Amino acid sequence: MRVIAGEFKGRKLKAVPGDRTRPTTDKVKESMFNIIGPFFDGGYCLDMYSGSGSLAIEAVSRGVEHAFLSEKNRKALQVIRENIQMTKKEEDFTLFPGDSHHNLKKISQSHPDIQFRLVFLDPPYQGEKMEKDILMLIQEKLINDETTIVCEMDKTHTLPEEIMDFQKIRRSEYGTMAVEIFEVGRGSDQI
Repeated sequence: MRVIAGEFKGRKLKAVPGDRTRPTTDKVKESMFNIIGPFFDGGYCLDMYSGSGSLAIEAVSRGVEHAFLSEKNRKALQVIRENIQMTKKEEDFTLFPGDSHHNLKKISQSHPDIQFRLVFLDPPYQGEKMEKDILMLIQEKLINDETTIVCEMDKTHTLPEEIMDFQKIRRSEYGTMAVEIFEVGRGSDQI
């Protein structure tokens, strides 16, 4: 696993040991960022179920100003810390250990003016969880009509075409995985 592009391009990232997290493969990550970016001019990113921190690190490498990461798995937290240290830009990342919904409340209270430009959702147990995550992000006023939400899931799952004002603009499948992307006010593009 490595950083694909940008400031940290080519740097190796550690993976979380065991099978409790599913790392996003480099191929899927590269394809995902080609769709949503591929490069950014500032803004904030949220990686709600961070695993190794790979997606947040890739976003910062590609120009996102600051990434917030949420993770409750202890082994994953240690790997995230080591991967962030590898960037030599620890000040560009904020790690929140613990339950993601609790962390969303913490973020909205401690950073009341932040709205995320980019949100990654890849919860370990899917189904209705991502829809609830998006609704909570809206409720906590952490996203707006300029936010892109990237949902990674098993390809047997799918989310509704609309969640409040957010519309599914794209679904891409990669082997056993699927990525669905949501934005405000755009039509869908089924791939």
